[in-house]
Amino acid sequence: MHAHFSIPEFKPHPLLRNGHAQTLAGAYLPGGRHIERAVQIQVPLADGDAVVLHDDRPAHWHAGDRVALLLHGLAGCHQSSYMLRAARKLVGRGIRTFRMDLRGCGAGEGLASRPYHGGRSEDAHAALELLQRLCLGSPVTLVGFSLSGNIVLKLLGESPRSVPINVEKAIVVCPALDLGLCAHSLSGRWQRAYERYFVRSLCRQIKVNRRLRPDVPPLAVKRRLKTLIEFDDLYTGPVCGFGTADNYYTTSSARPHVVNIRVPTLILIAEDDPLIPISSFDAIALPKSVLLHRTKHGGHLGYVGRPGIDPDLRWMDWRIVDWVMADPAPAAAPASDRSTPTLTAESATRLCPKTGTDPLPEGQTSFPATTGQGSVPFFGQRPATH
Repeated sequence: MHAHFSIPEFKPHPLLRNGHAQTLAGAYLPGGRHIERAVQIQVPLADGDAVVLHDDRPAHWHAGDRVALLLHGLAGCHQSSYMLRAARKLVGRGIRTFRMDLRGCGAGEGLASRPYHGGRSEDAHAALELLQRLCLGSPVTLVGFSLSGNIVLKLLGESPRSVPINVEKAIVVCPALDLGLCAHSLSGRWQRAYERYFVRSLCRQIKVNRRLRPDVPPLAVKRRLKTLIEFDDLYTGPVCGFGTADNYYTTSSARPHVVNIRVPTLILIAEDDPLIPISSFDAIALPKSVLLHRTKHGGHLGYVGRPGIDPDLRWMDWRIVDWVMADPAPAAAPASDRSTPTLTAESATRLCPKTGTDPLPEGQTSFPATTGQGSVPFFGQRPATH
């Protein structure tokens, strides 16, 4: 007999029914007041650079309690609105939350000689190793947004046996898991404004970091760059050792690694995302440990919904909370084997208490929980593979 859990159907706000409206509303609508009380922790990296974690610790948190590690998207930082909202909600439910600034971002300005990029899974790995020592015995949920969604998936799939043992599960929202396809899609008529914003932000970030740290490589052209591919071809590729943008995209994209993921992972994607082509997920090979939930609306990190489904309109935030709060049962195999833990019927219901036993409305995905060594946390509807 199978137990089911369900993800509430996303119903967009009546005034926000297209992907661009959702994307802009997600970024610019007020997200609630945030008072910054986080403690900053530097994470030293193997090449001498460093990244920064922002530690939001609930008052009654103890070692062994849950932890979440949040990673931001392109041109973001620990103060990005989606990072602040998710952290506030998680901390309010007793989850110790670390917001990570990627290299040269936010509080990490001046701490890295090389820039961040979509393939730097080793930096997230270093942060997880630090959390193993800092939060002894605590299970960690990785939360990746957009570009960092690719970083998280790459980390989990490129070498499954090397994933730090404190990683319990992961959730990624609007992941750029095919970097080349995403970069080329920005040349579309309606995407150019986003691309200009990203390129300006990246060029400005180089200037800021060079003022703080002269060994940051300069951008070797004086003309204004217009496209992300041009930026990656002239800067990210050569500076980070890839040579060209195409080689960077091929080497760093998580798509070919997703099939190897063993950690329970939820991927949230929207068909109307203006930055992540839905075709990125066509015919993708998914292991049983990965749940892919596809919505018709939502935009890019938008997901501003109708009233009455969640405590506020931020559907995306509450799915993150639900996933982090879920309780996978420990796998029967030794921890060092990195076998995927099983989600029990009890925890499946607890994952989405409002709708766990309701019939599935159109647009939802249902996954029966199973038991046994190496069994699957969730499985059900997935795109066809060829």
